[in-house]
Formats: sequence, C-alpha cells, structure tokens
Amino acid sequence: MSAANMLVMPSSGNRVQSIDLLRGAIMVLMVIDHVRVYSGQPPGGDTAGIFFTRWITHYCAPGFAFFAGSGAFLYGNTIRNKSVLSRYLLGRGLLLVLLELTLVRFSWTFNVDYSQFVLAGIIWMLGWCMVLMSALIWLKPVVVGIIGLAIMCGHQAFKFFPAILPSGLRASFEPWWQFVYPSAEVNIPFGIAVLYVLVPWIGVMAAGYGFGKILLLEPARRNRICWWIGLSAIFLFLVAGSIITYEHTPAENPKPFIFRLLNQGKYPPTQFYLLMTLGPLIALVPFAEKVKGWLAKVLITIGRVPLFYYLLHIPLIHLSAWALNLIREGHTYQQFYETAPFTQLPPEHRWGLGLLYLVFLVDVAILYFACRWYAAYKSAHPEKKWLKFI
Repeated sequence: MSAANMLVMPSSGNRVQSIDLLRGAIMVLMVIDHVRVYSGQPPGGDTAGIFFTRWITHYCAPGFAFFAGSGAFLYGNTIRNKSVLSRYLLGRGLLLVLLELTLVRFSWTFNVDYSQFVLAGIIWMLGWCMVLMSALIWLKPVVVGIIGLAIMCGHQAFKFFPAILPSGLRASFEPWWQFVYPSAEVNIPFGIAVLYVLVPWIGVMAAGYGFGKILLLEPARRNRICWWIGLSAIFLFLVAGSIITYEHTPAENPKPFIFRLLNQGKYPPTQFYLLMTLGPLIALVPFAEKVKGWLAKVLITIGRVPLFYYLLHIPLIHLSAWALNLIREGHTYQQFYETAPFTQLPPEHRWGLGLLYLVFLVDVAILYFACRWYAAYKSAHPEKKWLKFI
C-alpha cells in the first residue's frame, strides 16, 4: 500500500531508510490481519493468542497514513515544485480510490456483484486524504503539521457538524457526512460500507507531512526529537490510558486489565489509539535508520514497492485460503468470503492460530520474492514511466 510515501510517491534518489524499513515492517504485519480475516478468527478474543494477533496489526493504518504524509514531504523536498507535488497527490489519490472500488474489491471477494457489497476501506481513505493533502501542501509544513495535530486531538467535534445545519438540509447532507465522520445511525449512499472515515486520518497524514521536516535534521538532533515525541506519547498513553481504563472497569466479569487498556477504539481511532500506535513508530525511527542485516533488507525491499505489494497480497491470501480449505475439507468455501473483509466462518471451519501463522509466513515469503523481482525490474527500466505509479 503505497501507504506511506508510497502508497504513493515515486522513488527519489534521497531515500530515508527508516521510512522504507518501518513501512515494510508495517506491511508485513498487515498480512497477519488479512490472513486472520480468511481464517475466520474473530478480531480479538479472550485468549492472548487471538487478542494479540489482532492487536499487533493496529500499527498498520496509523503507520500507513503518517508515513504517507512524511513521504509526500520528502518527495516534495526533492522535486522543489509544489505544483507537481499537488498534481501528483491529486492524481495518485484518485487512482487509489478507483483501485479500492475495482481491483481491491474484487481481490477481497472474487465477485463483481456491487449490489451485495461495496467497501470504503483503507485504500479509499488514503486516496481521499491524498486528494485533501494536494491542497494542504500549499501551506508551510509546520502549519500542516499543526492542523494535523489539532484534528487528531479534537476530531470528535466533527460528529456535531450536521446538527448545526437547518433540518431540511441536514436530512440530505448527513448521509454523505458519514464518509467524513460518523455522526448518526444513517444509511450510507449507494450502500457503501465505510470502514475508514476521513477524519481523523487526514490529521494523521498531515501530522506526518509536518514530521517530514524532522527527518531531514542532523541525525543526532533528529533522533533526540523522535525519542522525545515517541516516548512522551507512550508515557501519556500508559498513564492516562491506565487511569481511564481502571475507572471504567466493568462490574462483572471484566477482561484482564492489559486487554482493556490495549483494546482502544479504531473506527474511528481514539486519541489513545493514536498515542498507542504512533508513539512506538516514531520512537523506532532512530533505530530503523541504522539497523542492518538480512531482515532489514527484506523489509526495505518490501517498503520500496508498497503499492505493488498491497495489490498482490489480497488475492494471494484469498487463493491461499481456497487452497487450504480444499486440502483440509475438500471445498474452497468461497461463499464465506463474498463480503470480505467482513468474513464470518462457522467455528467448525475456522483455522487454528498455527495454520494462520503458517499461511502468513508462506505468503510473506512469496510476496518478498515478487517484490524483489519487481524492484529490480523497475530500477532497470526507468524509461517505463508508468512504473512510478505502482
């Protein structure tokens, strides 16, 4: 998913290793959650194995949006032309929205029955956020970053916007507002299931754009700032989140405290959710900038061709589910995946965690070799201008 610069930005000569590496790590984690979808395991549960299988993947969406903003800044700093950057963000954003509604949707469901199910997922959200960023980047990066932080801190205010409109206008406007922020239980136009609203994710991307300036600082200063921001966010989450979680302990049969603390709301993401996920990612930037070894090379390779990886990983996982179901039970059970990622398998057909992680490892290995081939092909053919879009 070119979900970081690059759900989106074309390659430049001045790459920041930490962005490529962390993006690659995020995208590997993403596969765990999407394999979980096809395994039938619920998103969370009372056992540590199921709970943390879902929880670790919470770092994906915030990392995609945040580093997409950083990547936009770094690309703009390379080309030194805001008009070009704005047009690129606009075109890339609209392309992502189109891909979400066509190729990505087909990959999830293996059908073209739009009357049954249409999803506004993460690629949809990233695409529209990039469209908005094509206007925001005309402001100073610091201002963009401040706007992003303000949206992240106060995004709940957006749910009250339809209420200030005249009643006649509100009735027709409020369904469309659900694409921006959930404000009421209303029918979405055209029956689209909105998984990712635009707020506060546009704030996360804008904050990442402002963060791009920090990445260009002298390394020692950059590292100090990243540690200060990241560790402060982690500390605030642990202290304030623990207090709130403790005060809201259910009277009967509460889940373990650590489960309740880490089980922060994602749709839309709460402030605690963003502190919990973005804090560690920012704190890891100094480490990711220096790490070496085979694993780092694997993650960097994946992180440099994220859109190619994303477009390939969903059909690969879907086909893997077919193959495993055939081996285990002699049937693909395609009917269970007609509305993926909203998938529900009867308990007797679900995979155990062992099988889930085996499929994850096999698919990531396949994806790595495909990404390595594609990165080499892309580098060897600079004359093929269309390659910069994938």
